[in-house]
Amino acid sequence: MRPEGADNPAPQRMSRRLRRALELISLFAVVFMAAAAALLFQGAFGQQVDRDLERMTRAIAVGYESAAIQDPESLADYLPGSPLRLTLIDTDGTVLFDSDHRDESDMDNHLTRPEIAQALESGQGHSVRESPTLGQETHYYALRLESGQVLRLAEDTNSLWSSYNQVLPLLVGGGLVAILASAVLAAVFTRRLVEPITRMADHLETIEDNVPYVELIPLAHTIQSDRSLRENNEAMRREFTANVSHELKTPLTSISGFAELLETGMAKPEDVPVFGKRIHSEAGRMIRLVSDILELSQLDGMQAGADQPPAFAPVELSTLLRDVASTMTMNAKKAYVTLRYEGDPVTVQGSRDMLTELVTNLCDNAIRYNRPGGQVVLRCGPAGDGGAYVQVEDNGIGIPQDAQDRVFERFFRVDKSRSKATGGTGLGLAIVKHIAVLHGARIELHSTVGTGTTIRVNFPGGGTEDKTV
Repeated sequence: MRPEGADNPAPQRMSRRLRRALELISLFAVVFMAAAAALLFQGAFGQQVDRDLERMTRAIAVGYESAAIQDPESLADYLPGSPLRLTLIDTDGTVLFDSDHRDESDMDNHLTRPEIAQALESGQGHSVRESPTLGQETHYYALRLESGQVLRLAEDTNSLWSSYNQVLPLLVGGGLVAILASAVLAAVFTRRLVEPITRMADHLETIEDNVPYVELIPLAHTIQSDRSLRENNEAMRREFTANVSHELKTPLTSISGFAELLETGMAKPEDVPVFGKRIHSEAGRMIRLVSDILELSQLDGMQAGADQPPAFAPVELSTLLRDVASTMTMNAKKAYVTLRYEGDPVTVQGSRDMLTELVTNLCDNAIRYNRPGGQVVLRCGPAGDGGAYVQVEDNGIGIPQDAQDRVFERFFRVDKSRSKATGGTGLGLAIVKHIAVLHGARIELHSTVGTGTTIRVNFPGGGTEDKTV
């Protein structure tokens, strides 16, 4: 159902539109072919009439000029009972003989007739004149004789529209039959054309393997990709829900258990501070987890365009690394890890708060997965492509090769027992990935088990280009 007030038109039936298009094409073809055939036949017929008149006129002229006495009245013997009209015109345009008139004296001067003028000038001439009242046209052919007189032969034929009127019932009947046949064929053809498309909906899981037409391959690919994306998103949603429930259940269980001991008075007085510390620790863990979940949700909204991202401004990375190192020094000391930073001043366009969160999470991860006596180094500087980079390097436990492609997934932990012992939420690197995407940055990860891990974030020139992480 369309939303109220939507301007989009209601969907139409493709089969109906195809059928109507085919019927219109058939109708146009019938009318066009009928008109074209009539014009061609009329033209060919007119040319044939002109050729016949020329041949007969020349034959009559030969007979008339070979006679001993050239009497114009003798021309009546050449076409007895013929519908053709034979006329002899003198050099001054006077009609000497006309087979349709008994008295030639009352006929007007023919010197201005186009075929007569042509014959007097070039030896022969022809013309066609149409009668608007009789629906006929007359073909004329004139031939100049040796005496200078002009012999003209004429024939009346039906005009184009008169011919159409005679065959109009036949044309209409044939056209209706053709249109009816076209409608039936269009319906059959449309049904066969559309039926394979409708069958595609019955096999969405294998739609790319059942594409009936090449033109539908992009559509099938889009549907299959969208279906896979929806399934993956649903699987990720279920997994995320299960992970959140599990992560929240553990500290809630601890808090509930210690609180119950305190409430019932079963806790010894000397254990109360211990239980209070455990409750405070688990509550802090829950707060960090909820905070990370809310931040990820906000980043997801920004990436999808649902939430407005913060305005980017120039951020000086070496100063940012110094501030993060100062903040994380206490955590490093607690883990017996040496933390230092180095790098050249370099500026990128971005959100200082987000970039601080990115470096902090990388630094916290490097400290958390290190060993006593280890070190973490924060670096930054300009990149060769006009951009900049931030790099966090440690000599800790490293990441196995088969887990390196998944470390940026939500709640993924290489060593779950170590993460829980150190208070990790499993969302730090997922937040890093989202922040990098919003800044158009690209992440590189290099790690060897037992040697350490290096994560480098490369920012493009200007810091705003979109690149795959």
